[in-house]
Amino acid sequence: MADVLIALLPALAAACWFFGWDAIRLTVACVATCLATEWLCRKAMRRDNTLSDLSAAVTGVLLAFNLPPALPTWMAVVGSVVAIAIAKQTFGGLGYNPFNPALVGRAFLLISCTGPMTTWSASAWNSANAAISAVTSATPLGLVKEALKSGQPPPFTLTPGMTWNFFIGNMNGCIGEVSAAALLLGAAYLLVRRTITWHVPVAYLGTTVLYALILRLTSANAMPVPFHLFTGGLMLGACFMATDMVTTPVTRRGLLIFGAGCGILTMVIRTVVNGAYPEGVSFAILIMNAFTPLINRATTRQPFGRIKKRAGSKT
Repeated sequence: MADVLIALLPALAAACWFFGWDAIRLTVACVATCLATEWLCRKAMRRDNTLSDLSAAVTGVLLAFNLPPALPTWMAVVGSVVAIAIAKQTFGGLGYNPFNPALVGRAFLLISCTGPMTTWSASAWNSANAAISAVTSATPLGLVKEALKSGQPPPFTLTPGMTWNFFIGNMNGCIGEVSAAALLLGAAYLLVRRTITWHVPVAYLGTTVLYALILRLTSANAMPVPFHLFTGGLMLGACFMATDMVTTPVTRRGLLIFGAGCGILTMVIRTVVNGAYPEGVSFAILIMNAFTPLINRATTRQPFGRIKKRAGSKT
């Protein structure tokens, strides 16, 4: 957990750079609430204090990273309570929760506080991209989704300069998801430390790239691969949310299946024209979390060559 917190520091620095005080406010609120909620839950259940394992702090940072910068502090607090008390401690604490706690908290807020969770503060990306400078309250994914729903072509063409802005994080979005560069730096640290393996990120991102390429070849209005890679929560989800060892399969084949499933579901939710939600990362991972036990059963090797004990035998 300490390694994960260290790996999240570049993305936190990028969030503070692009969103300023709001990034600090939401991160502190979520982490403090998660720690307090975990302490109170363990106290109420008369179980050992588990704050030292740092899992509650990781949940707080990841939840904050999945929130829009202008979200009121009290909503972040409510989401943090749900993440720890309901999604984690109800099932017994770390190691027993079937769903990623941070994503459960985000999904709860998205359903119960839809307006604030889909309202985006203006970021410097608008001034850096003249083609969409008039829009200050939408993410790139949201702009494309609305255009496709109305039967219009994409509202902008992805230029090299715009791609660079998306890669470094100069765009609207949740505070911790915008900078693919910072997230990839953190993921590289986790891989070097062997905190995570390559299976889920590669399967997740590879499936997304393949899906986007097929769409690009079959539809004139499909956005290019870099757009899907560098916008939305794909990098955050693939590198930090879908790699949670508690809620993902235990076998290598299972991890590849899990990552591929996340990639397919993410792109389906993103690209269905009549869909209301432009981003699919959170729900894709939660859905695949539910399939984790089945994937484990299907991919765990059965032992062969065991000698059966004969009836009446003492050996």
